[in-house]
Amino acid sequence: MKRRNFLGVLGGVAVACSSPLGVQQAERMRRVGVLMNYFEDDPDAQARLASFLRGMQRLGWVDGRNVQIAIRWTAAVPSRIQASVAELIAIEPDAIFAPGSPAVALLKKATNKIPIVFAGVVDPVGAGFIASMARPGGNVTGFTQFEYEMSGKWLELLKEMSPNVTQAAIIRDTTIAAGAGQLRAIEAVAPSMGIELRSVAVPDAGEIERALTEFARMPNGSLIVTGSASTLVHRNLIIALAARHRLPAVYFQSSFVEHGGLMSYGIDLVEHFGHAAAYIDRILKGEKPADLPVQAPINYELVINQQTAKTGLTVPPSLLARADKVIE
Repeated sequence: MKRRNFLGVLGGVAVACSSPLGVQQAERMRRVGVLMNYFEDDPDAQARLASFLRGMQRLGWVDGRNVQIAIRWTAAVPSRIQASVAELIAIEPDAIFAPGSPAVALLKKATNKIPIVFAGVVDPVGAGFIASMARPGGNVTGFTQFEYEMSGKWLELLKEMSPNVTQAAIIRDTTIAAGAGQLRAIEAVAPSMGIELRSVAVPDAGEIERALTEFARMPNGSLIVTGSASTLVHRNLIIALAARHRLPAVYFQSSFVEHGGLMSYGIDLVEHFGHAAAYIDRILKGEKPADLPVQAPINYELVINQQTAKTGLTVPPSLLARADKVIE
C-alpha cells in the first residue's frame, strides 16, 4: 500500500482540539518521523502503523493538517536503517517513533537532542538507550516488549504442549543485547525440564535454514523464536521450516501464529503502537523524554493455532483453557 493512499484513508477524520493549547498547536505544523523496521508490504506491520496513526488522530494530530508524518521502511536491513536515520534526522522532526532496538540504537547514536519514542524494545537499559526505567534521562523513552524472565515461559509452554521434547533450538538476534538476555532466561529453566538448548543466529535466511535443517536431525526437537526485528523479517521462512521438520514451536508474537505458527506468548504489538502515540503527543505538547518513565507491559496473551497443532500434536486441555485466542 502506498504511503500517500494509506495516510489518506486514516486522515479523513479530524479530531477537534478543545483547549487553547490545542488550537495553538493546530496552527503550527509539527514534524514526526516514523522508522518502521519491517517490510512495507507486511500486513501486520501496516496494522501496527495504523494503530499508531489512529492514536495520533485521537489526540488531535492529523497528517497534513497540524503534523507532517514522515515514514521510512527498512525491512531490518542495516544499510537501509542507516540511510533512513539520516533522512529523518535531516528533516529535523519534533519527535521520532522507532519500533525495535536496531533503529533506536542508530538514532540515539545520530542525535542526543531529537526526542525518540520506542516500542518493541526488550532491554533499553542494557542496550544503553536509557539510564533507568523510572527516569530515562536523555532523549529516549518508550514501551518495552517484555522482561527477560518471561522468556523462560516459552520453554515451559513447549514442554506442556509436547512433553517428549528434549531439545530446543533458540532463534535469536546475536547483534542486540536482548538476544543474549532472552537466551540466559531460557537457559535458567532448561535444566529443570531436561531440555538441551542450541542457539541459532539470524544473520540471513540461508543460515537459518542450514542451522534448523541440521538441528532437525536430532530427535525430540522443538523451536523457540525470541523477540527481534530480524526474526520478524524471516517470519514466513521460520514458520515453513518448523512445519517441514515437524518442530513444535513457540513464538514471541501472535503474528507468527496467525500465519501458521503453533503458538505464541507475548504482547499485542498493535495495541503497543497505539500507546506510543500518547508519548509522542506529550512530547509535542512540551514534555521531555527524560521525564517520561519507560513503561513495561502488564498483560501477555497466549495464542494457539489449533489447525497447525492437528498436524502432529494434541493440545492439552489445560493449555486451551488458558489461551486468550485459539485459531481453528
